[in-house]
This record gives sequence, structure tokens and C-alpha cells, in this order.
Amino acid sequence: MTESDFSILRQALVESLVEEGVIRSKIVKEAMLKVPREEFVPIHLRHYAYEDTPLPIGYGQTISAPHMVALMCEEAQLAPGMRVLEIGTGSGYHAAVIAEIVGPKGAVYSIERLAELSSFARRNLARTGYLDRVTLIIGDGSMGYPPAAPYDRIIVTAAAPEVPPPLIDQLARNGIMVIPVGDRFNQILYVVRKKSDGSLEYRTVTPCLFVPLIGRHGWDS
Repeated sequence: MTESDFSILRQALVESLVEEGVIRSKIVKEAMLKVPREEFVPIHLRHYAYEDTPLPIGYGQTISAPHMVALMCEEAQLAPGMRVLEIGTGSGYHAAVIAEIVGPKGAVYSIERLAELSSFARRNLARTGYLDRVTLIIGDGSMGYPPAAPYDRIIVTAAAPEVPPPLIDQLARNGIMVIPVGDRFNQILYVVRKKSDGSLEYRTVTPCLFVPLIGRHGWDS
């Protein structure tokens, strides 16, 4: 398939997500139109890049379905200039979409526990021009990344049994975290807002299914 073919498929997918009400803002729509998902999937799966489904990226991990990436970005209320922590780099696609939204004055810190996937993401982000605003960290995502805290937004792309306390601590006041919580097969996507007084407000969004968050404040394995 050619670059033009992928562009046509990307446009069709984004328009369908707009019609379904998943994409609600201009900024998320433009980011989803700009980032080439085909560059973030294994070569043999590139022709499936604009199917609205998760795809395997190796090591038991997946790239999230486009509708979930768009939904999480919408629920996080991302804006230019924000400092964002992403838990679960995977192939780097979601980090690229976030980076497109926050722009050159923003910053994305993305943690991946698997070094091989972090290297895959680094190559993908470099090739697509987003590595200048995405810092990749290899480590336990459930512990967050204190050196760059606090974060305006935290987006977690793996399911935790409960919201990890370190992530709450690293969320700025008036900040928002989007995170799937539940067991390995039944999860709910939550939006957690830290108010100006430091208190927390929880809101449920939708049932979902993510790979487990492995770590000290996640699952053991």
C-alpha cells in the first residue's frame, strides 16, 4: 500500500470516529489525522493499521484500538503546552498522538517496562518526527516518573487493580488522569481529577479491556 492509500484509510477512520461521537474536539481530530498509525505497527500488519481494533506488537503487548486512543485523549482534555506522563509506551503511537496535541511547547514522558518495546517505540517516534518532545523511560510504570513531576495529565494504557498512589502523588492540582482499573478481564476506564485543594474526583467512562499493568502498584506478572 502507498502513503496515499494509508492517508485515505486514515481519513475514513477518523471521520467514522467523529460520526460515532468518539472524537469530539478539533485538536484530537487533527492529531488523529496527522499521526500515521501504520508506522507504529509491525510491518506484516501495516495493512490493518486503520481497522478500529488493537493489534499485537510483540512481547504479549498490543497497540490500542484507534477509538480508545482518541477517547482517552478526549477524556484527558489535552491542550498545547501540557506536561503529560504516559504509562505504557508500547509501539509509541499513543505517545505520538499526545505529542501532536501538546505541541512543541509541551512534553510527553512515556514509561515502558520492556526495553525491546521501548527501542521499537524510539525508532518509530524518531522516524515520524516526535522524539523531540517525547522522553522515553524504561521502568515500572506504576511508580510513575518523579523527576519530571508534577504532570498536568497522566494517561495509563494498561489496567491496574487500583489507581497507583504514586501516580496520584505526581498528578498536578487541577490535573486529570485517565486509567483503566479492574481485574484482567473486567475493567472500567476512569477519569480521576485532582481538585485545587488536593481532593480527588472519580468518574467512570466505559468498560474496556487493556493488558495488565505490571509493577509494584500493579500486577505481579
